[in-house]
Amino acid sequence: MFISRGRSFRFANNRHLAICIAFVSSTGILFSCENTDKELHDMNSKNLGVEEVKNADINYTLGGKAKAKLLSPLMLRVQDAKPYVEFPKTLHVDFYDETGAIDSRLDALYGKYYETESKVFLKDSVRVINIKGDTLYCNELWWDRNRTGLEFYTDKTVRIRRKLEIIDGVGMEARQDFKEWVIRNVTNSFIRVRNSEFPTD
Repeated sequence: MFISRGRSFRFANNRHLAICIAFVSSTGILFSCENTDKELHDMNSKNLGVEEVKNADINYTLGGKAKAKLLSPLMLRVQDAKPYVEFPKTLHVDFYDETGAIDSRLDALYGKYYETESKVFLKDSVRVINIKGDTLYCNELWWDRNRTGLEFYTDKTVRIRRKLEIIDGVGMEARQDFKEWVIRNVTNSFIRVRNSEFPTD
């Protein structure tokens, strides 16, 4: 279940959303005689096609337990043949473990949630960090809740920074908590060595 909170709108379920859309639709029909078909199409596209929520606060729960919390300064829900939700001005997600503690965090400059497929496309400065500080950097990433145990994946270049290691590669799959991951094609690997570990004369 997704619950969206914002300063502009709040839709707790699809029924409330449907009522709002039906009301606006009927209002548009009342004035249809005063507008051309093109003007009506443009009006519907602007007023009905996109719902805007500022300062969105979305909680995802499963079986009554919090699983994730998403924050974004702007959320756009597009009513299309395949409806989607867009986050054009950055998004931040906290993921929770079974105890309700945060076990990983995600940031991206852009995100797009495909409702019928229950997955999110993320791009531009994507970063995922786990509780150990291991960090994933990439430009494109998919988050698919249907892929249990491999929720994150990409076929693009990635970089993973660990405490004493940096790994570059192409293609990756990872758990949502980012405790386990696999890079399909490792291109570079660097080991960080502390200054105290360098040999001295």
